[in-house]
Amino acid sequence: MNTKPSLDRSSDLVKKGEAQEIPPMRNYLCLTMFTCFCPAWPINIVALVFSVLAQRSYDEQDYDGSKRLGRKALHLGIVSFVIGLVIITVYTIVHFTTDVV
Repeated sequence: MNTKPSLDRSSDLVKKGEAQEIPPMRNYLCLTMFTCFCPAWPINIVALVFSVLAQRSYDEQDYDGSKRLGRKALHLGIVSFVIGLVIITVYTIVHFTTDVV
């Protein structure tokens, strides 16, 4: 006869999946901080906000939300970097090809 059923259930919880593996944090904060120096300011500020939100979600143990927000931060960081390079390239081309009278 079992007099302590709660102890038996607690051992089942440990065996069945309470000890899941914690995924690595990917908030891409360094990338988004680097893209703040690119001249695509509205986009890279939003990427920085998503990166900080991904960090906050990870700290609150919302790993799916953190992964989703981190992916958005990565995509916006890449887009702002590419737009910044295009703006710098166009500005350089226009600057060196125009004739000043």
